[in-house]
Parts: sequence; structure tokens; C-alpha cells
Amino acid sequence: MSKKSWLFTSESVSEGHPDKVCDRISDSILDAFLAEEPEARVACETLATTDHVTIAGEVRGPNSVMQQVEEIARAAIRDIGYEQKGFSWRNCAVNNLLHEQSADIAQGVDQGNKGEEGAGDQGIMFGYACNETPELMPAPILLAHRILRLMAEDRKSGVQPGFGPDAKSQVTLRYEDGAPVGVDTVVVSTQHGEEFSTEEVREMVRPYVARVLPEGWSVPEARLIVNPTGRFVIGGPDGDAGLTGRKIIVDTYGGAALHGGGAFSGKDPTKVDRSAAYAARYLAKNVVAAGLADKCQIQLAYAIGVPEPVAIYVDTMGTGRADEAKLSETLRAMVRLTPRGIREHLQLLRPIYTRTSAYGHFGRTPDDDGGFSWEKTDLADDLANAFGLERMVG
Repeated sequence: MSKKSWLFTSESVSEGHPDKVCDRISDSILDAFLAEEPEARVACETLATTDHVTIAGEVRGPNSVMQQVEEIARAAIRDIGYEQKGFSWRNCAVNNLLHEQSADIAQGVDQGNKGEEGAGDQGIMFGYACNETPELMPAPILLAHRILRLMAEDRKSGVQPGFGPDAKSQVTLRYEDGAPVGVDTVVVSTQHGEEFSTEEVREMVRPYVARVLPEGWSVPEARLIVNPTGRFVIGGPDGDAGLTGRKIIVDTYGGAALHGGGAFSGKDPTKVDRSAAYAARYLAKNVVAAGLADKCQIQLAYAIGVPEPVAIYVDTMGTGRADEAKLSETLRAMVRLTPRGIREHLQLLRPIYTRTSAYGHFGRTPDDDGGFSWEKTDLADDLANAFGLERMVG
């Protein structure tokens, strides 16, 4: 292929993937704390394996929630759909090792100046947006998520009970002149009932792939790969151990953009690993929605205990219609990028995180209760006006 033509691949995993089971439990516990005390501090990690879940980390919040941790974990596993030999919500062991947040960390976060708290950790966070889909997301990761989400919806509703909870998808698209123009390969591996053959599972999967593809696109028959290892009956934490935060590329942009390395799930929004990554996506999406760039990547950098980001870097990747230095200054003036400023602007102190734990944190529709608030494009008009442009997207 020429430099103007290439293939790009992204993968997704279902809510029943072992790592996503752990993300779901961690975020469910976080939501329980925030529902009782919006200022609670939570850093919750989960490990899952055969017939066992261990929950660890640091919290500062109501003791009443601590007493509910096992119940919350079992409810999450039940909702995902695990009631199988080797891993069931009914009888897996749940070990709760959560404990009080470190006083040293609390001091760094709480004792800010001018009413601001410091960042909960040092680190770098990236946000990204591009105009190749209406959601301003890279197309491969969006399609990979949608395949699995549709499969999960039909599994849980009873429309397609042959699927098990554990699944992975992978979508490879052809690009020409920077835009996706067709499908090269789709790979889906899904847990299934033991009564189904590999060919039967392939036919069960086929319509879900067809449903998500843009009009006029189709997968070459030889490039639709379903359960390439054959039988996939044993799945979930019984088949492979899971950990919170081990699917960070699935959670973000499918490898189409940089990642700072920090995971999201189980962390309250004082942790900039989460809140600043949301803020960076919000800013990048509004830049693209305003028509100031076809692609935008934003980096934020923080020091633990320091409220303001130590740096902000805007990269329009050669597609910009505005000076990047001025764009950086304008964005910083529009949104206060301290942990408190981000939380207040995006209204993050709400129990809105369980729903983020599968099928991506980005490219989702904002909810009426404030969920996915970082997907709004409410800055786009002001950004376009600031640079003398008419808004081009949305």
C-alpha cells in the first residue's frame, strides 16, 4: 500500500471479559461511595479468577458502603451474566481488602491553595478527536465496540442466548487519503454454549457485524474470522484471570492516539488519570466540532498535590485551521483545568461511572443525569467565534 493508503486495526472486549469484570466491580464500588458522599475518595482495584474475587485499594468515605462491597461485587457479576461452573455470582469467594486512604496522599490532595485541591497523582493524560465518524472518534474502535454491545444486548434480553458473556472483537479498516473507505478484516471470538459448533457460532455472529457497518460496506467472506481457535465454552475469570485497568487502549481510542498509561476504572475524579483524560477528550472534541481541525490531540501534565497542570500541549496533526499556541491559551481560559475545575465543569461528582466500564469511555452519547458529560460539544460555537470561523460539525 502507498503512504496514502493503509490498514488500521482496533480491538474491543465485552463486559464479560475478565479484565472488564474487574473494571465493572471497581466502578460499581466507586459509584456506591459517590452516591452516599460525592466528595468520597476511592482508588479501587479488583482481581478475578476461578471462583474468586479480591478487591483492594484505598478509600475515604462512609463505612456503610464498606459493608456493602461484597453485595456490590456479586450484583455486578450477576448483571454481566456469570452463573457458570468456575465463576458464578452466587458462590464465588469475595475478599474485601479495601482500607483507609494514605494520610500522605490525602494531604497532597486536600491542602491546595485558593480553594483548589492538588492533583491526586502526577502523570500525563491525552485526549483525542477526529472527524471520521459523527461521534468524532476513530472508526475502527467505534465499530469494534458496537459489535460486542449489540451481541451483549441480545444475549441479556434472551434474543440470542447462545452467546456467553466473554467476547472480543477486532476491526481492520482500509484508509485512503486519511479517511476510512472499507473493511478489510473483522475478528470476533465469543464464548458460547457447548451445544454449538464453530460454524453455528459464525452464523450467530455474522448479523451483528453486518448491522454495525456503514451502508455499502461488507466484510469479504474469508476475512470474517470467528472463534479461530475453535471451541470457546470456558470463559471469563474461570478461563483467564482479570485485573482492573488492563484494557486502557480499549477504553480510549483503540491505539489511534497516544495514551499516558493511567487507567480509569475504580478511581474517583480527584485522580487526574481519569478526570484529566476526560477533560482532554472534551477539549479535543470541541476543537474538532468547532471546525478548527480535522484531528486534535491534547496532552495535559500534572504534579501530585499541585492544582494547575504543569503543561498543556495541543497538536492538530497537520490539519489545523488555527494557531496551536493560541488555541492552547484559549482552551485554558475557557475551562479551569485544576482537578476541582474539571470536576465542576463536567459535573463529575456523581455516580456515573459503572456505565463507562465497558464499550469505551469515549464516543458515547451524553446522558440526562450527567453521564458522559465530557462528550458534549458546548464549547464549539465559542471556539469557532474566537477564531473567526463558522462551526463546521454538529
